[in-house]
Amino acid sequence: MADFDLLVIGGGSGGVACARRAAGYGAKAAVIENDRLGGTCVHRGCIPKKLLVYASHFSHDFEDAAGYGWSLGEPVFDWPAMVQAKSPELDRLEGIYERLRRNAGATQITGTGRLLDAHTVAVGDERHRAKTIVIATGGRPAMPAIPGIELAISSDEMFDLPSLPQRIVIVGGGYIACEFACIMQGLGSKVTQLYRRDLPLRGFDHDLREVLCEEMRKGGVDLRLNVNAVSLAREGSSIAVKTTTGETIEADQVLFATGRKPNVAGLGLEKAGIEPVDGGAIPVDASSHTGVANIFAIGDVTDRINLTPVAIHEGRCIAETLYNDNPQKPDHRDVATAVFTTPELGTVGLTEEETRGAFPAVDIYKTRFRPLKHTLTAREETIFMKLVVDRATDRVVGCHMVGYGAGEAMQLLGIAVKAGATKAQFDATMAVHPTAAEEFVTMYEPVPEPEPVADAAQ
Repeated sequence: MADFDLLVIGGGSGGVACARRAAGYGAKAAVIENDRLGGTCVHRGCIPKKLLVYASHFSHDFEDAAGYGWSLGEPVFDWPAMVQAKSPELDRLEGIYERLRRNAGATQITGTGRLLDAHTVAVGDERHRAKTIVIATGGRPAMPAIPGIELAISSDEMFDLPSLPQRIVIVGGGYIACEFACIMQGLGSKVTQLYRRDLPLRGFDHDLREVLCEEMRKGGVDLRLNVNAVSLAREGSSIAVKTTTGETIEADQVLFATGRKPNVAGLGLEKAGIEPVDGGAIPVDASSHTGVANIFAIGDVTDRINLTPVAIHEGRCIAETLYNDNPQKPDHRDVATAVFTTPELGTVGLTEEETRGAFPAVDIYKTRFRPLKHTLTAREETIFMKLVVDRATDRVVGCHMVGYGAGEAMQLLGIAVKAGATKAQFDATMAVHPTAAEEFVTMYEPVPEPEPVADAAQ
């Protein structure tokens, strides 16, 4: 007889959501975690990073205040005070996770779970059997094998540095690298960001990538494209970063944010008959099923859409299906997301490039302007907005924005895109004035069609 109806390996957001909802429906459920409940999002990702984003914005706010008549003394940032201030909040959130788990009746097992077969998980010397197993072990930073890499840190270590580095080199062009570049610049560090491709944020809409790159540079980030780090070496109290251009950059700290990979090492997947795909991701179907009759996987370990709300939804769908007679599958289309750079980037739906590959005819609406706030400041920051429309149906299939509040705007625009709203319905929506977001309902004229590319063979 099984010890549990459901055993979840991993106590991050998705794992806890799955276990506690299952327990709430009467299942005997447990979650295995070797660290703190809440996982990457609460302790090494979304939450502490957003707190640092808030902290970094104050330097801009102090500068902008002069345009509105405020006279302030020279502001001073205290990094240790900020590091200390965030800890009670993370403890509070962990306590909420613990309380929700406990109140739902789910058991917590402390330790590292390792599959022995399709129904048995070892945690230290203990053995636990379950009818159903959900793998929710998340992801971890990927560090390149270059000389001196031991001198660098990953994003996991960024939140508890003993002091604010005066000079930091950030390697990478994804959302983590770009966010930390803006955070550290806002807090007062001299930031050099290296990225091996021609634009950061690969996979996002091309216009968004170009605009954000320009805005980050205007904000003070030394963003160097088509440049990578090839080695690190200790030189006195500094770290010397040698690049593909032959240049050496001296820094006090080096952050590699060059991607994350599924956290499957030592999990014993082969014992349960699961074979990861390239990169280590656990392959699953639309229901998060691994192909092994009783084993599911959710969240970053599947490398589908690596976002906390997605993992939570995937976990809840499993609990609803198995324990509430309410079959559900996660819908991974039109998932809104934000990148908390300065300025923010928000997006939902298809990029222009994806849309042109999916529909015969496309209309593009876009605008770029200086926000009202900065008409009285010296800041040159602009806002960019874009709508992507399927011409045949008039449906808005993509919304994109770079600018203050982009994340908040995308949460609401995501409802419209998910509901299949048309451009005519956007146009019929009255604007809230004066706001930046009103531009999403006042872009009436599409941009001209791009010139056709000449056939080189002709």
